[in-house]
Amino acid sequence: MHDIEPYYNWRHIYTAEEDELSPFYGTEYSEFEFTNTIYNYYIHPQWDEMGSRTLYLKILMADYDANFAIIELMGEWNDAIENDIQTLKRGIIDLMINRKIYKFILIAENILNFHSGDREYYEEWYDDIKEKGGWVVALNMPEQTQFDFKKARLTNYITLLFDEKWRVFNPMHLFEKIDNEMIRYLE
Repeated sequence: MHDIEPYYNWRHIYTAEEDELSPFYGTEYSEFEFTNTIYNYYIHPQWDEMGSRTLYLKILMADYDANFAIIELMGEWNDAIENDIQTLKRGIIDLMINRKIYKFILIAENILNFHSGDREYYEEWYDDIKEKGGWVVALNMPEQTQFDFKKARLTNYITLLFDEKWRVFNPMHLFEKIDNEMIRYLE
């Protein structure tokens, strides 16, 4: 797990630690000191802590003019025990919504497991952004994780999409591609 790094090819365009509006503004990272773990397995030090013991993230892009963010997730999304959706919503998403981010792309290919809990925070997130034309997409969630996500009926709030070539796009083009798909989907 320590070899799985957040996607880094957009760092010349955006870094959350240099964005004054980011919850991670001013964060300093070590390339060599591994301190965070998921179930006693060290993870790469570039992942950001959000208050969960099992779920970490990296804000890959936030565009306050175009009102979108791309966030990569890593670990186990556990709402049953950890209530990760509450931690994510209160600690990160609410701050971004207050800064006029209404469209969220969650890169979910490194979500190893999903354990459902209450749906209230998903509903709240959806209600907070739908009036503004917002949406949430989980991109490339593994099949076994999708199964549990669908079983909990969370696709009413977060749309699951697959695009194995997302890395060839720059962040604005990826956003425009997904935004166009969501416009068609929501009509």
